[in-house]
This record gives sequence, C-alpha cells and structure tokens, in this order.
Amino acid sequence: MNPDLKSEVIVANPPFSAKWKSEADPTLSTDDRFSQYGRLAPKSAADYAFVTHMIYHLADNGSMAVVLPHGALFRSGAEGQIRKYIIEKQNYLDAVIGLPANLFYGTSIPATIMVFKKCRKTDEDILFIDASREFEKSKNQNNLTDENIKKILETYQNRKEIEKYSHKATMEEIKENEYNLNIPRYVDTFEEEAEIDINAVAKEIRELKTKQVELEKDLTKFCEELNIEKPF
Repeated sequence: MNPDLKSEVIVANPPFSAKWKSEADPTLSTDDRFSQYGRLAPKSAADYAFVTHMIYHLADNGSMAVVLPHGALFRSGAEGQIRKYIIEKQNYLDAVIGLPANLFYGTSIPATIMVFKKCRKTDEDILFIDASREFEKSKNQNNLTDENIKKILETYQNRKEIEKYSHKATMEEIKENEYNLNIPRYVDTFEEEAEIDINAVAKEIRELKTKQVELEKDLTKFCEELNIEKPF
C-alpha cells in the first residue's frame, strides 16, 4: 500500500484477534502507523494494529467504521494504552455500537462497530449504542432487519439518547471508567422485575389448597366406589 495514501472513508471488518509479529519485529516499534501509541498491539490480538494502521491512512476530514470483537473495548495492557491514546490524545473515537451475537458467519460471538472521525471537536462526547437485543432470529443466524439498521443509523446521525439503548458519555465518564468501553458501563439495559404481591400469592395458595382438598374428596369417593386403594 502507498504509505502516503489517505482516504476520507474507511470501512473494514478485519479478522478478529488475529496473530501478528508485534514486538518480534523490531521495525514495527518505529513504524509511523504504530510508534506514537507507546505500545504495539499484543502478538495474540492484532485488532488495534488494524485500527491504528487505518487511522494512519485516514484523511484529516475522514470517517472510519471498524467491526471488532467486544474484547477490543475493554482488554487492558497494551490495548488499554492504545485505546486511551486514541480517546484522550487524538480524540478520534466517535461512537461504539454493540451488535447482536451470532450475526456473522464463522463466529457466534457478539461484535462491535467502533466509529472514528478525525474532525471531532475537542469537547464532544462518545455515543454508545446497545443494539445487541434488536434482531431477527433465523434458523442458523441472527439478522439485522431494515428497521434495526434504520434505528442504529438514526440514533448515530442524530446522536440521540434512548433509554436502555443509547447514551452520550462525557469524557469525564470515560476517564472514570479508566477508558474501559464495555457498553453496559454506559447503557443500562437492566430490566426491573415486577413487584410480587405477597398477599395475592398467599391468597392464591390458599385457594389452590382448598381445591386440592375438594379434589382429594372426589377422588376418595371414586376409589371407594371402584373398590381400589387411594393413591395418597
């Protein structure tokens, strides 16, 4: 690839957590695509090697969307340091979109789309969208319907906050979470259980016991008429 190539739009789905040379190749630590982050992506997971490679080739007014495994959102070590640099120093991360599990052929794990922009304002937030529960289930694969996709796009384009679906996290929130981008930290999808009316439950139990006694009486009568032993 031409090292001077810059693209205004990049869309990619690199192989999840692929192995690469990392520190085994000493030239990579001085490579302009990776050197500014202070650490190389680990040998066992090249996810951020792909990300920083693409950021390097992204134009100053460019936007980029990358499909990654969820682990890229919260793994620590070198990946945590790279993630922090992208957010804190570069301010390129624009949105994190959680997708349903079993969406892609070849893997059943849930994936995420990380959206990057080089033209963000310094005080902007990061939008989190949890679309993991909105899909159409088919025999072997889950699918995003046109309606599911439309909701994701409209939420992102309008940067809308929707209860249990999306949240605009401030930079302060991101820092408080130590640059861990795990979506449940920002989008609360917890569903409260319905309150149990103890009095109603007790009444229902009493009614069932009364019915049980009546049924046992009827059954006893039938057994006596048939001259057979009662089952209780």
